[in-house]
Amino acid sequence: MSELITAELVDLDLSAATKDAAARSLAERMVAADRVTDLDGFLADVAAREAQMPTGLDGGIGIPHCRSEHVSAPTLAFGRSAAGIDFGAADGPADLIFLIAAPAGADDDHLTILSALARRLMDPEFTAALRAGTDPGAVAALIRGEEPTENPDPEPEPEPEEDDATAAAAAPFRIVAVTSCPTGIAHTYMAAESLAAAGRAEGVEVTVETQGSAGFKKLDPAVVAAADAVIWAHDVEVREKGRFRGKPLVDVGVKAGINRPAELIAEARRKAERGEIAAVSEDGGSTDPGDGDGGGSGADHAHFGVRLRTYLMSGVSYMVPFVAAGGLLIALSFAIGGYEIASAKSVADHFVWGEADSWAALLNQIGSAAFAFLVPVLAGYIAYGMADRPALVPGFVGGAIALTVNAGFLGGLVAGLLAGAVVMAIQRVPVHATLRGIMPVLVIPLIASAVVGFLMFIVVGKPIASLQNALTDWLNGLSGSNAVILGVVLGLMMCFDMGGPLNKVAYAFAVGGLADPTDGSLKVMAAVMAAGMVPPLAMALATTVRKKLFTKTERENGRAAWVLGASFITEGAIPFAAADPLRVIPSVMAGGAVTGALSMAFGATLRAPHGGVFVVPLIGQPFLYLLAIAAGTLVATALVVLLKGARRTASDPAGEAEATGSDDSRVTVAA
Repeated sequence: MSELITAELVDLDLSAATKDAAARSLAERMVAADRVTDLDGFLADVAAREAQMPTGLDGGIGIPHCRSEHVSAPTLAFGRSAAGIDFGAADGPADLIFLIAAPAGADDDHLTILSALARRLMDPEFTAALRAGTDPGAVAALIRGEEPTENPDPEPEPEPEEDDATAAAAAPFRIVAVTSCPTGIAHTYMAAESLAAAGRAEGVEVTVETQGSAGFKKLDPAVVAAADAVIWAHDVEVREKGRFRGKPLVDVGVKAGINRPAELIAEARRKAERGEIAAVSEDGGSTDPGDGDGGGSGADHAHFGVRLRTYLMSGVSYMVPFVAAGGLLIALSFAIGGYEIASAKSVADHFVWGEADSWAALLNQIGSAAFAFLVPVLAGYIAYGMADRPALVPGFVGGAIALTVNAGFLGGLVAGLLAGAVVMAIQRVPVHATLRGIMPVLVIPLIASAVVGFLMFIVVGKPIASLQNALTDWLNGLSGSNAVILGVVLGLMMCFDMGGPLNKVAYAFAVGGLADPTDGSLKVMAAVMAAGMVPPLAMALATTVRKKLFTKTERENGRAAWVLGASFITEGAIPFAAADPLRVIPSVMAGGAVTGALSMAFGATLRAPHGGVFVVPLIGQPFLYLLAIAAGTLVATALVVLLKGARRTASDPAGEAEATGSDDSRVTVAA
């Protein structure tokens, strides 16, 4: 870190009260040091990263960071807060704040800075020295690693020779560990350092493989073979987990590796002494239930609601490409040959090259074939998200049965959850070592498919089919105020987090209706896509009509937002929301609600799950549909300009920035 931090980049009396203010204060030091070229542009990138996942760590530490085109050289700034600043850590505010800036293309630099810093932050002496330091130059040197060491690795004294029996008796207990977290940066390396330090204190040999976002270097197979036990401290799936087969296993979340490594090592020793061997395969994870800190994937031990959403989104994400391909093909077929083309003869028996109707029928039947996979794929990949590959077969089987009994989209959801639950239950049953190899490829799919098939055919299929029919009748019967209210709710959900969980739930609801399209479900799809186009279009329009309310970077993003909005890519508004959430998000939510309500009121329909303005010819009531989008865009634009203008007036009552037209005018990041 020799060139990353200097005394000028250290603030030992950081007075900021919020994380946004702290980031701005430290970033201003980077600007003064010619390390950041555009303050507001850089802060927008920091805020966008913070919106993805809080950067607070246990122990009073905050590490806001980002890659940004506004950074000229990898840089680290440090601030110390007496009052503490909330960075989202579970144990409370942070008093040690590290702002890390890396150039946009400097992946290696970025990860090296973060991983090196994360490892050092696990040293209590290091953090204590940061809290006690009084001279910025000395603190900068400490962070750079230039402090003197009192005992620099003395040469070990020669030990007396031992015979083989004595050496075997004195051999340390050996553990191999894997650490990983969703971002693969801070927690990954902190857990690794924590486990290694605890091993040294306990006299245990711990070798850790960090599976970070920069890739990973596999443990030496000889080291794995010689290990007495394995620890997985991870929030994402362990890669190539079959390497650890036949070993005692402790399977927990990454924070457990940071917070209580000694307990994990003691648990690994107890399991080894008892001879507890977890069944591990490349396909099915482990049968070790882990503990409350999480194990398996990050979803495995989270709150039930979080886990359920993760499972459902896994199924939806795999289903969407089938919806997109099938829906667009069917929509094109209707545009060419009319709605009656759906009843055309099979093109395998009747196809005339020169007839438009033959081509329309071909597109319709290909699209229908793609649509036939929707429910099985949804169910299969919900199950996959819960229990990995062994759950795919019972998931697909359950989804196919849902179609057979007319349980539709809801039946697919239930079938996927049932398949995943059944497979997870089977994986917890201890089996003889001779059966472990065939469990994921034969035994589990066989038993789980039979159980899920029985449940779907005999127990739950028909009740779900009745519920599905009731939901379809409700959607078809929506009119007047009921339809408008549903449009408002869908519009608000699409615009609240712009690609986040609520947005995805609304989109999944609409896409699910396309699996068995009715007039009501087609109206829902139209309202969802229309509302999702509003946020980027509104920000594009706002940066055009009131340029001085936005930074140069935001105006550049605004030009791109025209295309993103027109293409139904709601995420195009995220940079604006990250930089000023209290003004942007309510404004676009209001615009989305207006658009959703008008689309439902106008009776606009849509058979395509995506495409934006490029599928307008395939939309029912296209002119009214465009009017709904325009109205919502104008409402959102007016509100964001009004709110930002009021803020600008309050901070610059003379309106000097507006008059001069300077690109250096600032819009403060919302606290």
